Amino acid sequence: MIEDPSAAGEPQTATLALTGGPLSLRAEVQMTPKGLLAVAALVSGVLLSTAVLVWAATAVPRRHPLVSRIRPR
Repeated sequence: MIEDPSAAGEPQTATLALTGGPLSLRAEVQMTPKGLLAVAALVSGVLLSTAVLVWAATAVPRRHPLVSRIRPR
């Protein structure tokens, strides 16, 4: 349960720091809860559409029953 309701809309921060040999990388992201939900919706939409494209590309070609009656095999 949220103790302070005004804190629910404040941006959250995530920081990543990587160091490997002579290279170093630091990334910081700030996002509100609404933004996080928007990103989650976009990612799920991409994953669902990818699944449909893979299904369509790897399946045996499908023909509509009416089309198969019009065109001889």
